[in-house]
Amino acid sequence: MSKGFWEKLDKPIFLLAPMADVTDAPFRRVIAKYGKPDVMYTEFISADGLFLGGKDALVKDLAFTESERPIVAQFFTSKPELMKKAAELAAELNFDGIDINMGCPDKSIEKQGAGASLMKNPELAVELIKSARQGAGYLPVSVKTRVGYDKDELDEWLPVLLKAEPDVIIIHARTRKQLSKTPADWSLVKKAVEIRNEMKSDVLIIGNGDVADIKDARQKASETGADGIMLGRAIFGNPWLFDESKGKISTKEKLKVMVEHTKLFEETVPHKNFSIMKKHYKAYVNGFDGAKELRIKLMQTNSASEVEKTITEYLNK
Repeated sequence: MSKGFWEKLDKPIFLLAPMADVTDAPFRRVIAKYGKPDVMYTEFISADGLFLGGKDALVKDLAFTESERPIVAQFFTSKPELMKKAAELAAELNFDGIDINMGCPDKSIEKQGAGASLMKNPELAVELIKSARQGAGYLPVSVKTRVGYDKDELDEWLPVLLKAEPDVIIIHARTRKQLSKTPADWSLVKKAVEIRNEMKSDVLIIGNGDVADIKDARQKASETGADGIMLGRAIFGNPWLFDESKGKISTKEKLKVMVEHTKLFEETVPHKNFSIMKKHYKAYVNGFDGAKELRIKLMQTNSASEVEKTITEYLNK
C-alpha cells in the first residue's frame, strides 16, 4: 500500500509535533519560512466538535498555506463514524495526511474516550484506524501515541496498532502517567522498532520526546533505528530549529521575527485570544541583557502594533 508523501522523504524524517495553541497557522507559516521541517502537523482538532455543532470555529484551525506542505491534520475522537467524516474533510481540504491522536493526557479528552485513554481500549483504537482509512481515501494515516498508560505496554499495545496497518506510528517515549515530568525513555523507541521488525511490518516508526535540536534528533534516530524524529517543545522561540545551516541568531533578528509572528497571528487567527501569543514571548525574549524587563512590557501588550512599538523602542535604545 502506498504511504503517499512519506515514501518520498529521506530518512531520518524530521517532524514538527502538533501542540495546542502553539503550532497554529501563523506559527507554522513562520516556521515554514525560517526553518522548514520535513512534515508539519496541525494542532489537534476535535472531530466531535467539527460535526456536532462547532464546525465554523474549528474549521478555521484547519487553514494552511502551500508553504507548509506536506501537512497532516490531527484529529481526536472516540467515535469511528466521526473519525471517518474528519478524514473525508481532510481529504476535501487537500491535506497530505491524517493523524489520530492516541496519546493526549488531557482529562477532558480522556473523558470522551479519546486521546491517551484509547490505550486502554485497543478494539476501539483499531476501529478508529479503519474508519480513518475509509474516509481518507488515498491519504496516508498516522497514529501518535505513547508507550503505555501506567507502565510500558509496548509488547501488547504496539502489535495491535501494527496489525491495523496505519502508515506511520509516532511513539512518545513516555507513559500517560508520566506526562512530561519524567525524562523520555528512548530505549523504548528502539524496542518499538524491534517489535515492528519482528512482525515484518513496513509501518514507519517515529520517536518523540525531549529532543533538543536536529543534531540530537539525528543521534536518537541513529541509536534507535527509528525512521524519523518528531520535535515539539524545542520549537518555542526558535522557528529556525529545523535549519541546520543556521548559525547563531542575533537578538535583533529574533525580535523582528517575533513581531512578524505577532502580526501574522492577528491577521490569520482573529478568533483566537491575543494572550496565546504571550507564551511565545517568554521563549523569544530570553537570554540577553534587558530580556526580563522587555518581557514584562510585552506581557502588558494587547495588539501587534503595541508589540511592534515596544520592540522598536527596545532596539533603538
